[in-house]
Amino acid sequence: MSSSQYEVRLSGSGGQGLILGGVILGEAAAIYDGKKAIQSQSYGPEARGGASKSDVIVSNNPIDYPKATALDALLSLTQVACDKYVVDLKQGGILIVDSDLVKKMPQGNFKIFKLPITDIAKNKVGKVITANIVALGALVEVTKVVSKEAIEKAVLARVPKAFLELNKTALEAGFEAARQSK
Repeated sequence: MSSSQYEVRLSGSGGQGLILGGVILGEAAAIYDGKKAIQSQSYGPEARGGASKSDVIVSNNPIDYPKATALDALLSLTQVACDKYVVDLKQGGILIVDSDLVKKMPQGNFKIFKLPITDIAKNKVGKVITANIVALGALVEVTKVVSKEAIEKAVLARVPKAFLELNKTALEAGFEAARQSK
């Protein structure tokens, strides 16, 4: 995170765990990295399956406005979400997409990372439900919005004890996928 305020949106469809992903990212910033953070969310009329987004603003200073208006980074796990929210990504921003689910890349002056997030969750981690954690790992590796230590602590504080190793594996798989794509 280079500037004093960084705006991130995690987007996809309801049920992909991106609202929880935003909460975890905000907690990583505020609790474990000692920064200011605000998280907000919205999703379509269907609680599962409709379009959803989770916005997180991380800052070293007080945050004056609680809504993301010029995204520094956009994570999209569906084509619909990418098409809908890329207009809020500022020029020079970072776009991270699930390469298996987002096929049509938008035009614009931003850096695109195409990662097989859902495939990694399914085939490397062993549970497709961990795609949100794989995505968080990739997002943190690419943006440095929070430290790796902070995101790991935040993830592990949120998951049931029986799934600690699974989620650690998912987070590391996200870090690794992003490192390989640079």
